[in-house]
Amino acid sequence: MTDKFKLYGYRWVVLGVFMFINLTIQMLWITYAPITGPAAAFYGVTDLQIGLLAMSFMIAFIPLSIPVSWVIDTYGFRVAVGIGAVMMGIFGVLRGFAGANYSLVLWSTVGIAAAQPFLLNAWTKVPANWFAIEERATAVGLVTLANLVGTALGMVLTPILTETMSIPTVQLIYGGIAAFSSVLFLIFAKETPPTPPGPDGSEVRALMLDGLKHAFTVKSFWLYLFVSFIGLGIFNGVTTWVENIIRPRGFTPTDAGTLGALMLVGGVLGAVIIPPFSDKTRKRQPYILAGMLLAIPGLIGLAFATTGWLLFVSAFAMGFFLVSTSPIGMQYASEVTQPTPEGTSNGLIQLFGQASVVFVYIMEALKTADGSFTPALVLAIGLLIVSAVLVTQMKDPQR
Repeated sequence: MTDKFKLYGYRWVVLGVFMFINLTIQMLWITYAPITGPAAAFYGVTDLQIGLLAMSFMIAFIPLSIPVSWVIDTYGFRVAVGIGAVMMGIFGVLRGFAGANYSLVLWSTVGIAAAQPFLLNAWTKVPANWFAIEERATAVGLVTLANLVGTALGMVLTPILTETMSIPTVQLIYGGIAAFSSVLFLIFAKETPPTPPGPDGSEVRALMLDGLKHAFTVKSFWLYLFVSFIGLGIFNGVTTWVENIIRPRGFTPTDAGTLGALMLVGGVLGAVIIPPFSDKTRKRQPYILAGMLLAIPGLIGLAFATTGWLLFVSAFAMGFFLVSTSPIGMQYASEVTQPTPEGTSNGLIQLFGQASVVFVYIMEALKTADGSFTPALVLAIGLLIVSAVLVTQMKDPQR
């Protein structure tokens, strides 16, 4: 690095507080999924109404994603993520005080859901401001890791904690963590280092509207939007209905928490192990394709396994390969759409991914009379195969 371009050690502090706040909001998102049945009984509502608590995040994301991307690209990630941090802290604590009032729980959850785009749409903006080009997929991978760890903690801890304390008490604990992580971000996050991290041209980006128009002219970007729609739809569908998926096969809520955690641990490892290879080779498309193809056997096992060990191994494998494609794909989109701003390209990916909430509803609609989700999982397998075919048509950007 020259004096004009320099990497600062403080970039890890900024990334660290950003990772922590992403971890926290994922805990708040998934907390009811592994206890769907007990939560429905506690609040006196249906399983679908409990599922709505997780689905509200995806529903809120759709109208908010583009405006939030504009805020990120116009005012910077510190302002935008700071807005989301304050919302998450306030509504996270409020949900803890909601008691057995399902309506208040739902509206508090909607408030948390509205905060999520401010965090997720900045995933590539933070690395672009602080990291060199050869580190950025790795940095996005670490944010993905935090996201998955938060989901895993929510999956594992919630069933365990609710065995010894009430659901509102658990939510209040999570709300306190949300407030703490928000304060840390507001104190330690900085928008940019004193000098740029590299000469890759990321500081010369188009205005959002022009960037949006340009992004939609790039064929490879369009293809990846569809791929992310399918991939995140499958991931969200499985995590939302994890207990319902395995309940007809005789498994317990604790088993559901374990399965979800193993899938996410696999995702954590995939997000950490695979992106550095992509950075080193400066290739994106081959790694996305490999992840899609290798996730298919795991999804097949998740759909049909009747023994615990096979179910858990399948969940781990699916998580490892499917999730590893996410940070690489986001960085791919940022590179292939230049000079579109990072917040815009990332926001579009997140928007299409969250719009896949429709798949969560489809899974519920395809449930058989005896409660089996196998038809929906078979559909997911077919869509994953289609996605892999589409990835073969994507091209890496010219260096």
